[in-house]
Amino acid sequence: MQPVLETANLSKNFGALQAVNNVNLKIREGSIHSIIGPNGAGKTTLFNLLTGFHPPSAGEIYFKGKEITRFPPYKISQMHIGRSFQITSIFPELPVRENIRIAAQSRTKASYHFFKSLDGLRDLEKKAEKTLGRIGLVDKDELLAKHLSHGEKRILDIGIGLATDPQLILLDEPTSGLSGDEISRITDVIRDISAEVTVVLIEHNIDVVVSISNIITVLHQGEVIAEGSPEEIQRSHRVQEAYLGDY
Repeated sequence: MQPVLETANLSKNFGALQAVNNVNLKIREGSIHSIIGPNGAGKTTLFNLLTGFHPPSAGEIYFKGKEITRFPPYKISQMHIGRSFQITSIFPELPVRENIRIAAQSRTKASYHFFKSLDGLRDLEKKAEKTLGRIGLVDKDELLAKHLSHGEKRILDIGIGLATDPQLILLDEPTSGLSGDEISRITDVIRDISAEVTVVLIEHNIDVVVSISNIITVLHQGEVIAEGSPEEIQRSHRVQEAYLGDY
């Protein structure tokens, strides 16, 4: 099976710092693929390369067999690759539903036209309603986003990404700073969306990673040091020494 996302010897230097070094990834369609590693391992830099926020120093990136190595972020988004960030990218002064609707509207051909058909508006409302149902925020749809809990803001950020119709979504530390109940809720959301969308996940919570991942890639000092199933990663002596031994 051809991977939905693939990198070939992907590297990124910042001056003398080698942040990402010859990374070769193959993300299988329909999987939850987690990227783990200690702080400074190059995880977020790798995400920035995959989504066009940094140009690579070397190597290639392919999405469904098409090279997208130096595509800008907006073009990568148009190819149905979504992303969430460590810091949420919601509109805090707008209602929850409007956050979702704006994201959905960005996928229409006339997204910036002031005069639209009623049918088009109804379609956007239906899409917003469906997305709110998928992320479990229907009961908060009229609430200003700034009044959501921290965990609900994380979930809304994922919903904004989902509303753009991604085939692949990259989630950067979605459980960071969350309580136990919030972690459980957002884990359930990730499991649910993975039925339709391939998920690539950066996550420090090892319990979450082990419980939901199909494949785990371990980065250390910008390089891949291991890749495999959760069971294989837990048994790896090299991973224990570089990362899991701290937990």
